Amino acid sequence: MEMKGQNKGQYMIPLVCFSIILFDLIAGILGIQAEIAQNKVQSLTLWIVECRDPSYTAFKLGSAAAILLAFAHAIANLLGGCHCVQSKQELETVTYNKRLAFASLVLSWITLVIGFCLLTAGVLSNSGSRKSCGVSHHRYFSIGGVVCFIHAMFAVCYYVSATAVDREEKKLNPPVHQSVPSAPQP
Repeated sequence: MEMKGQNKGQYMIPLVCFSIILFDLIAGILGIQAEIAQNKVQSLTLWIVECRDPSYTAFKLGSAAAILLAFAHAIANLLGGCHCVQSKQELETVTYNKRLAFASLVLSWITLVIGFCLLTAGVLSNSGSRKSCGVSHHRYFSIGGVVCFIHAMFAVCYYVSATAVDREEKKLNPPVHQSVPSAPQP
């Protein structure tokens, strides 16, 4: 039952934003949980050199976090569309929403790369089946988890501003309906 005056797509923006936030939030929590699981394994530290057993739990949690981060990014970018600015001159003439969309797109990609690299480094350090020794770990999982939270902010900002740009462009350039020429009257 549709109420008068409601648009079928009016719930799309909140639903997509909620999905992006949910995936990034879960990815961040999993990254932090992977750090906790990694810290529970046996380790021996001598100055900056650390020898420890890999954690299969940390490996699984970190892998899931990286996948969810990538999935949240894909949702924002696929549903938000591409709103790039190709030159500095164009940047000066576009609307505020398009500038915001462009800036948040760039920042979401930067946070994706940083978060994904940190989570992947943590996953790779726990992928072995035997004890490894090296420079002590720098909390890749927990920092990657925090970056997932930051990514949520930029990805949602991008999706909302990209949707606003689409609406602005539809208002400025309404679709042209071609009229079918009627048959000549005898």
